[in-house]
Amino acid sequence: MASQAKEKTPIPRSVTEVEEFMKEKVGLGKSFDVGVRKLKILNKDVHFYYVNGLCDAGFIIELTEQLVEINDNEQDSENLFDILHNRLVHQSVKPIRSIDELVDEVLSGLMVVVIEGYDQALVVDVRSYPGRTPMEPDTEKVIRGSRDGFVENIILNTALTRRRIRDENLRFEIMRISERGKTDIAIGYIDGIANKDLVDIIKKELQNIEIDGIPLADKTIEEFLLKQGYNPYPLVRYTERADIAATHLLEGHVLIYVDTSPSVIITPTTIFHHMQHVEEYRQSPGVGTFVRWVRFLGIFTSLFLLPLWFLFVLEPHHLPERIAFIGPNKLTNIPVIVQVFLADVGIEFLRMAAIHTPTALSNAMGLVAAVLIGQIAIDVGLFVPEVILYISIVAMGNFATPSYELAIANKLARLGILIIVAIFQTPGLVVGITIYIILLARIRSLSTPYLWPLLPFHPKAFLQILIRRAVPGAQLRPSIIHTANRVRQPKQ
Repeated sequence: MASQAKEKTPIPRSVTEVEEFMKEKVGLGKSFDVGVRKLKILNKDVHFYYVNGLCDAGFIIELTEQLVEINDNEQDSENLFDILHNRLVHQSVKPIRSIDELVDEVLSGLMVVVIEGYDQALVVDVRSYPGRTPMEPDTEKVIRGSRDGFVENIILNTALTRRRIRDENLRFEIMRISERGKTDIAIGYIDGIANKDLVDIIKKELQNIEIDGIPLADKTIEEFLLKQGYNPYPLVRYTERADIAATHLLEGHVLIYVDTSPSVIITPTTIFHHMQHVEEYRQSPGVGTFVRWVRFLGIFTSLFLLPLWFLFVLEPHHLPERIAFIGPNKLTNIPVIVQVFLADVGIEFLRMAAIHTPTALSNAMGLVAAVLIGQIAIDVGLFVPEVILYISIVAMGNFATPSYELAIANKLARLGILIIVAIFQTPGLVVGITIYIILLARIRSLSTPYLWPLLPFHPKAFLQILIRRAVPGAQLRPSIIHTANRVRQPKQ
């Protein structure tokens, strides 16, 4: 309601009043980056408002030259607004009538032309946001494939997607979110494939966001959209690869692009979306299936290997004689459960240190931690060697998980199961895993069952999870997204 009231505030016909408004509300004259260029065209005052650093100065200079020439080629005219509209040589020029819209456009990096005697202004898109060039994301690297990835510029990100899907039904609906930040957000989908109800729900939820600003961009949007609370499991998938984004659009997903973020939000998703990696589809179906199984094994290991081994430590009589050697062969004064937690937390220390350590020093830090700290901890009796071994295997399983958010959530789940096993032993393992599965089965991501197609069970879809099918054989889109058109086929 507040935004509707602001749109009714007209632009004053006097450029002096507009200038005073800009000085009072926007900081014109105080903020060095807010600028105004004043011209006299056909005996009328014309002002350009812009923000240095967000505009392309070359465009502004070129447009200024075009408008100044009007004095040499035109006579006094009452149609100055139409003349300027025609002379602004740019592909994106639109009129506006609201003073608040004028402020929003200027602060978004566009140039606004205000003309004496008119209650409307002209907006010219001369944005040139600072940022980096598209490059391959560090978290989604491939051996073979495209090397361009999303950046912090929403215009470039939508362009990278449209380059891959040149369909006239591809839509990018843009809106501004937050009262002070006024961040641009685009909803991407393919009309005729995406579920219209899902698109409407996402638009409604985004429009209802009331907050000062979203400097953390996509993560803030996710928390408003899904109201996740303290559930650690990711309910949306993030990607920085344009090819992955395009693939999900063709499947019927709805994507959310947030300006200033290189990550695109994919909705809706299940847990199996977080277990996939683009490398599986850059290899043959047989190799891709093998890679997928190895990845599933790594994820399964990261969850259940440590609780299972710890149960055998507590109840060694469950172990067959042939593998009785896997238990700890040395005794220490520190309980094994404490060793496990210390080692697991130590892995987190290493991960955080690797993030915060400059690249040139990170390799040396890892070497010191692995060789010196690990070996010395064993020699002094702080850890038994088996604890270090199994913690290392579990850590590799975590690193094999494509989704960073899923890996962290699995770590928390593993620690919870460990605590239950330490208290209740064998019944604890059974009950802990059962509770874990039930909690996952209760999760919904925009009304999508999180464990689909395992729960509820869908045999054909689950088979496609286990086996990477060849692209020509995948003729149907996933049914869980409830797309308007399930069949993948060229237009007739």
